[in-house]
Amino acid sequence: MLIHNANLITWGSENQILHGYSIYIKGDKIADIAPDPELAARYPNATRVDARGQYVMPGNICGHTHFYGAFSRGMGIPGEAPKDFPQILDKLWWKLDKALNVDDVRSSALVCLVDAIKHGTTTLIDHHASPNFIDGSLDVVADAVDKSGVRASLCYEVSDRDGEDVMRAGVRENIRFFERTQAEGHARLAGSFGLHASLTLSESTLEFCRESLPSGSGFHIHAAEGLADQDDSLAKSGLRVIDRLEKHGILGPKSIAAHAIHVDAREIQILADTGTWVTHQPRSNMNNGVGVAPVESMLRAGVKVGLGNDGFSNTMWDEWKAAYLLHKSEHGDPRRMGGYTVKELAIENNAALAKIFFPDAPLAELSVGAFADLIFVDYHPFTDLNAGNLPWHILFGFN
Repeated sequence: MLIHNANLITWGSENQILHGYSIYIKGDKIADIAPDPELAARYPNATRVDARGQYVMPGNICGHTHFYGAFSRGMGIPGEAPKDFPQILDKLWWKLDKALNVDDVRSSALVCLVDAIKHGTTTLIDHHASPNFIDGSLDVVADAVDKSGVRASLCYEVSDRDGEDVMRAGVRENIRFFERTQAEGHARLAGSFGLHASLTLSESTLEFCRESLPSGSGFHIHAAEGLADQDDSLAKSGLRVIDRLEKHGILGPKSIAAHAIHVDAREIQILADTGTWVTHQPRSNMNNGVGVAPVESMLRAGVKVGLGNDGFSNTMWDEWKAAYLLHKSEHGDPRRMGGYTVKELAIENNAALAKIFFPDAPLAELSVGAFADLIFVDYHPFTDLNAGNLPWHILFGFN
């Protein structure tokens, strides 16, 4: 396939904006990039797609999401509104996930995947829960992903909240699906080992999960999302959340600690020292009233921080905007969380995170040999757009 008459946004280490360029795609990878006349002459028999002057760029990556939450949109919660995050879990999410059956899991995944495609998100790292339909649940989600054409890493949320049998079923599902993806070598599907959060995991369960972790896998867990997580961890173990997770071997360069809002300087250093990934979900955090993650402090300490959406919606450019604005408002300082920092989370760091699951080719860049996960953006800037100011065009213009 030859995409021509395009304006390319390359991202990558030397981001460029190239006008009047073509991309030649072979299989699932970019095989050639050059000005329109050159590639037209080089591949005269290729199937041609006219970009009509649109911007062609790498698809967005979401570092943490929940397909299963799709049916919460517009849902009324009986009784008084939740007053804090534990009540949100109890009154909404822990009732919704128990209601999901095989058809619900399939439909919620498909709805989210369509939403992702519509909004230019082509790689997603999902965290699934359906306590009354565990065995094979990740296969159902994977089938939806396969049909959609996007790329996704999947895991099942292990928790003690529904008893030991359900906990062990979640462990088995993570292991089974990870081993399936390893055996099949599917280019667009990967697995990891999901855990809910410290506050729903006992000492023995954390130890069991660590012992059960397949070679080559890592954990995907919510960490210090709310103050209740820290209070519970201190009560159970005398340790703060990140210390507790480190003690049990949950952290590491293939593990994701989603949120990491209520972390102190010591915990930040542990995250950096272990190479653990953190994902930032500003829209969800504002919605749940749980606080603001110390993202800039973590970056300065060497923590790898990416950008997710927590299932809020797959419009990742809206997540850019939320991150850009939230930290300025929180700190009363317009210098906080600049455009380049947001880009670092969403582009460079998310690409490095996704590479853990999809190591065969680069993601989030237009280069020869990279995955051809491309999106077309019909954007008509009324001011100059260049590689230097591109983050602010995304923040204030892209939708």
